[in-house]
Amino acid sequence: MTSEMTGRALRLLSLLQTRREWSGADLAERLEVTVRTVRRDIDRLRDLGYPVDSARGHAGGYRLAAGTDLPPLLLDDEEAVAIAVALRTAAGGLSGIEETAVRALAKLEQVLPRRLRGRVSALQAAASGIAWETAGPRAAPELLALLAVACRDHEVLTFDYATRAGTAATRRVEPQHLVASGNVWYLLAHDTDRNDWRIFRLDRITHPTPTGRRLPPRPLPGDSTPADFVAARLASAPTRYRAVATVQATAEQVHARTHGLGTRVRPVDNTTCRVDASDDSLARIAQTLAILPPAYTLDADDAVLAHLRTAAQHLVRATSGNSDFCGD
Repeated sequence: MTSEMTGRALRLLSLLQTRREWSGADLAERLEVTVRTVRRDIDRLRDLGYPVDSARGHAGGYRLAAGTDLPPLLLDDEEAVAIAVALRTAAGGLSGIEETAVRALAKLEQVLPRRLRGRVSALQAAASGIAWETAGPRAAPELLALLAVACRDHEVLTFDYATRAGTAATRRVEPQHLVASGNVWYLLAHDTDRNDWRIFRLDRITHPTPTGRRLPPRPLPGDSTPADFVAARLASAPTRYRAVATVQATAEQVHARTHGLGTRVRPVDNTTCRVDASDDSLARIAQTLAILPPAYTLDADDAVLAHLRTAAQHLVRATSGNSDFCGD
């Protein structure tokens, strides 16, 4: 009986960590026990030091509150592997998080079962990517965490936002999703004052303030996913430099070797696609073009072509006479 109670208490703790608030009836249904048994198990968790808040009412409501110490997280195998791999890739686009990710990874891998360590290593060895070292915009992890909670709880936020022109204004939004595109993080939200969907770059958001008001989530227009919606908005946004490549490859082949381009890749026919690499940054245009299949023609502004020629000349000079430089 004691073993059964302990196992059920651990399952209860795991459930409390997955949602902001649970009703007693929902917990009882998940655990296949009575509401009264749930109340007793909640009391046992409190005796063990877990801060579980409860709401009054017939069914009751429970949530795991913030405490002075972080309670142990209960992860299944898939969750543990996903977290370990994510920590190893160290969250691009976030400022000051790499060293923290290494410390967290060391703690996690110390307690991982041997069978899971092998899966993590295999996944990391098989999955590789290109990390561009740029001085691009960086989002603070604290801001990302705050916005993630607001998206999860559908809580209305206010914040100050700097536009591309440098002007700042207070915005009031219903946050829905966070989307990463390259090294830039975006908040997809419904702007309550403009009654329209907007995307906001995290590096331009300051003074975020939760209002305490929660609203039901809004469906996105059409059948688009959050990532597709953000990609479409980015593709239609005005940019400083124009660069469009017609690639001798299918859209599927281009998507297979790139990420974050979304609807900027458009099929032309069964063997050709068009990639809109337009951007405010000449360096980012060059990076986008560098990871495309090599057979393409480019329609671009003179400034883009001049930047690419200069970059190519630097590469030729840097590798001239270097027999160790080669590529297949």
